[in-house]
Amino acid sequence: MRLYPPATCNRLMDYFPLFVRIKDTPCLVVGGGEVALRKVKLLCRAGAQVTVVAPDIHSELAALETAGDIALQPTHFNAAEVSGYKLIIAATDDPLINRSIAIAASSAGVFCNVVDDRELSTAIMPAIVDRSPLVIAVSSGGESPVLATRIRQQLERMFPPALADLTSFAGEWRTAVKNRFKTISQRRRFWQTVLDGPVARHVLAGNTAEAEKSIEAALAQEPVTEGFAWIVGAGPGDPELLTLKAARALASADIILHDRLVAPAILDMARKDAEFISVGKQSGKPSIRQDDINTLLVEHVGAGKTVCRLKGGDPFIFGRGGEETEALNAAGLPWQVIPGITAASGCAAAAGVPLTHRNVARSVTIITAFTADESDPDWQSLRHAEQTLVFYMAVNKLQHICTSLIAAGKAGDCPALIIENGTTDRQRMIKGTLDTMPAHAKNAQVESPAILIVGPVTELAKIVTAEDMTSFGNEIWSAAANLH
Repeated sequence: MRLYPPATCNRLMDYFPLFVRIKDTPCLVVGGGEVALRKVKLLCRAGAQVTVVAPDIHSELAALETAGDIALQPTHFNAAEVSGYKLIIAATDDPLINRSIAIAASSAGVFCNVVDDRELSTAIMPAIVDRSPLVIAVSSGGESPVLATRIRQQLERMFPPALADLTSFAGEWRTAVKNRFKTISQRRRFWQTVLDGPVARHVLAGNTAEAEKSIEAALAQEPVTEGFAWIVGAGPGDPELLTLKAARALASADIILHDRLVAPAILDMARKDAEFISVGKQSGKPSIRQDDINTLLVEHVGAGKTVCRLKGGDPFIFGRGGEETEALNAAGLPWQVIPGITAASGCAAAAGVPLTHRNVARSVTIITAFTADESDPDWQSLRHAEQTLVFYMAVNKLQHICTSLIAAGKAGDCPALIIENGTTDRQRMIKGTLDTMPAHAKNAQVESPAILIVGPVTELAKIVTAEDMTSFGNEIWSAAANLH
């Protein structure tokens, strides 16, 4: 069991993101130019007590002093002056002066932002989307301020100004909701319903009266105490292939039961206070039993929790999702399946391989190499030429698969392809035929997760790198024309 999401990488954060209340807090800005002016305006918007030290002062800074918004000291910086401030911003055009400011701030134990110098800064001023009281901050840790600004501009277009009204509306009703619903889980579900429903739509449309009627009606309803299970497909590996609905379910769940192969970046989309339980299986190694997973699912949903059962690929294609929904049905518990991109289509697409192609492959068959009773598929039905075969979990049975297909009448020179870690930046492909593939895979030391695709469409495969994973060019279509 794991009670935390695994990190997406081993790299630590350079800066800890934190929103700080600085209303009436003494802050010092050293510098009197346009850069200093921008920083001062931002601090004033947050209600800080701002002092500006500089021998030459921008006219707008002087106007702010006249209005009583800031205090000016038209002198050179003195290191002794840092005492008593909670935040210092070095915004001069002299790197030596900025360095002396940073050193003085460090000696005094005060956070300091040095404009355009990430090495000296102990605090970063992020790019912000201001929908106060909703504020979205974006920082590149000083690595690329232009990128942070570009992302901020994209967010500005995504989040309308009316979100400020919705945030304030929610704040006004927060106490009433807290008094009505006694548990955090009940309150969270209520707000999720409100923000996804007519209340939010009315507020965003400027119809506050209707919004108030809707939220009053919602408060009058009995609190939801029943748990719920989302059976979610996480896709073949690439986090960007997760569906929007899957991302929403992940973000709302109390408990995340996740497979071994679900990308850490996908797990990072969950609520930070969610409980993470790894229930991954690994062929040939000790793994949690499916019955135990079913029991966990039923126990948590039965306890009133919202559970996201997160599976690689699609839950209903060799994902044992059917067994889990059967267990939930037997317990009388509610559930819903959110499909995902299965490995067959996702990995084939990433490799530039169409699973069906006119006049070449009129059908596709997806087969698992492992079954509960270890029985073989009907090899005779798989020998026909105009079909594509996709074998899941094929690595450990590769020799048996190839030999059996040839024995059933499929040509030994039939093209075949193995895709390892498909759709990820670790994707690797091994081309061959039924005759040669076992030796090729052994020499390449292929490991799971990997799928085997058999059929002439594999000749369209393009050996791609991490850089061109999402762009295959016109070669695919030229190769397709040669199949006719």
